[in-house]
Amino acid sequence: MTLIEKEATLEIRVEKVGAWDDKDVYKYTLDNGNMQVELTNYGGIISRIITPDKDGKLENVVLALETVPDYFTKNGPYLGAAVGRYANRIGKASFTLDGETFSITKNNGENTLHGGAKGFGVKVWNAETVSEKDAIGVKMIYESVDGEEGFPGNLTTTLWMALTTNNELKLRFESTTDKKTVVNLTNHSYFNLSGITGDVRDHELQIFADAITPAGAGQIPTGEIKAVAGTRFDFQTPKNLGAQLDALGEGFDHNYVTKRDNSDELKKIAIVKHSGSGRVMEVYSTAPGVQLYTANHVRNFAGADGKTYQPHWALCLEPEAWPDSPNKPNFPSTSLAPGEKYVHKIVYMFGVEVK
Repeated sequence: MTLIEKEATLEIRVEKVGAWDDKDVYKYTLDNGNMQVELTNYGGIISRIITPDKDGKLENVVLALETVPDYFTKNGPYLGAAVGRYANRIGKASFTLDGETFSITKNNGENTLHGGAKGFGVKVWNAETVSEKDAIGVKMIYESVDGEEGFPGNLTTTLWMALTTNNELKLRFESTTDKKTVVNLTNHSYFNLSGITGDVRDHELQIFADAITPAGAGQIPTGEIKAVAGTRFDFQTPKNLGAQLDALGEGFDHNYVTKRDNSDELKKIAIVKHSGSGRVMEVYSTAPGVQLYTANHVRNFAGADGKTYQPHWALCLEPEAWPDSPNKPNFPSTSLAPGEKYVHKIVYMFGVEVK
């Protein structure tokens, strides 16, 4: 992967775009001279990622809404959002810690999805800009109170999002609590490296994972860890996504096992390529899993630039803990106790491949 480079000129532009819950909402544009990333402190949302193709043409490569205020009421698919306290699903909307059972908000049938009815992706975060020698970004903080959506503990979360001179978008989540709780945070961007000209069947995908956690009813894991080798879920070598979708017979919404522990190793977990534009994205994470979701339920959805999004118009690679981990003792733990710190790092690196 190579970069189309101009002289790096790091710049942050800040614009007040509205208010929600009596708090000011801002759009932050990070510009490194080669690409731009638009962020907002509403939901910690990445609203646009604008990158060059092999000819230098700049296009947005994530599903988006037209304006930041549109996200206040129209973001059912969690486009670009920071999701938590617990990304993905918790079965039967309950879990037990140290013998105490907690009932949390049901918002996905009998289960909890992405933190409940009003998770982190619909909150206004306190934000400030940050600058370093080789990066510019935004630091956001959200204070989740004890009992919010049923989760125990006052949880303080800080999210750093920065664009580097090397065309890396770096995310770092850190959380602390005053009472034992569970935490699983990620970003929920929907990627389409073509510049969103149609579906992602012409994308090539590689996931560095040798297993998935099979799911049953309601997409809740059964507790098994199943090898992908020789199956329709196998992306250990690069595969055409359309061919894999045809083999599956439905869309992907599966957790891939990238690690089997909670080590702090930042590991390359996926590579996405689009031959038509030449764009390439590499994904790195410290989490033990990544959810592959192919926008199966995004149908007739009015997006930005007059486009109407349909199923499989994007793929999500959501680095995170395994779904329903609080109820699966054999899965890596997602519990966080007072005095401990939850840390999750994600890196999206963008470039081109010219053949």
